[in-house]
Amino acid sequence: MTVNVLDVAAAKEKQVKSYYEKLAGETALAGIRKIFTLLAADEQKHYEMVLALKGGRLPDLSPDSTVLECARETVGKMIGSREAAELIRNDLEGYRHALEVEAESVRFYGSIVEQESDEDSGKILRKILEEEKKHYNVVENLYDFALKPEYFLEWCEFSNLREL
Repeated sequence: MTVNVLDVAAAKEKQVKSYYEKLAGETALAGIRKIFTLLAADEQKHYEMVLALKGGRLPDLSPDSTVLECARETVGKMIGSREAAELIRNDLEGYRHALEVEAESVRFYGSIVEQESDEDSGKILRKILEEEKKHYNVVENLYDFALKPEYFLEWCEFSNLREL
């Protein structure tokens, strides 16, 4: 793996973290703020993992992200709330952009995982890739809920993770 690819990965992680922090600061819903704060924390962990790889070290595999469980619980509580539906709808453009960012992250990590020849580094990169897929799933479901909360009664299942 070239250092240049890891530089790009580190820059992406930093940028996405900042974006999630911005979204967290702008939302009026405490539960949604918590989701974006957890997403930002995950991106920080990814950034640190990439920096370790760049420095020739193997980072510890951090525990799995809890953002998916938090999102299930948070949105489960919002289903049926007209006020929450209106407030979340106000953030629709931010969710759409976050979807694009996460889709790009999944494609980016997917391509570098395929190119990685070192088994240990590949394991770390696959972990980041899997977490980015979870992030995409969370944001996609937030976006779908914001678009049509009245049709979203089964969302708490989070069963619609699709290949990108």
